[in-house]
Amino acid sequence: MQSIKTNSPVTVTKRFDISSSELWDLISTPGNLNDCHPFCQTNEVLEWSDEVHTDRLVYLNGRTYIRRFQTWEKGRGYTLLIGEQGGLQSFVEWSIKSISESESQLTISVKPFLLAGIPKIVSYIPYVFWVKPKLRSYLKSVLSGFEYFSRTHKAVPRNHFGRHSWFS
Repeated sequence: MQSIKTNSPVTVTKRFDISSSELWDLISTPGNLNDCHPFCQTNEVLEWSDEVHTDRLVYLNGRTYIRRFQTWEKGRGYTLLIGEQGGLQSFVEWSIKSISESESQLTISVKPFLLAGIPKIVSYIPYVFWVKPKLRSYLKSVLSGFEYFSRTHKAVPRNHFGRHSWFS
């Protein structure tokens, strides 16, 4: 994996009333963000093979990120780098935990690139009071979108859990 500068992680977890194998199918399906992501305008697969998984996420506000999957552990989760083409990248981990035969949980952990190149003494307050709360809110909406789709089998309405100033 390439060397990237990131901050400390922001992590959010949500329980699902589906098995861990159903949750894996949900999060590993190519183009799944089209149905599950409340801030997604489009999610286009660029390459999806046994060895390489890459897609493009265009947010509602037009911001475009490339997701390059780094690890892929069937049934357990994956890691990826996300950011603008040729730009700074955030490191993201999606992990599944089985709770019972019909319950599971999904955790998304992001080490964002925002403010990562700035000395900690300068970036600490904006990171703690601006980046972390914004990112936590975003992750809660994303997880809620996946939960919504798993429950209703209908695409999550855009901005369904509220608008987000970074992506709406």
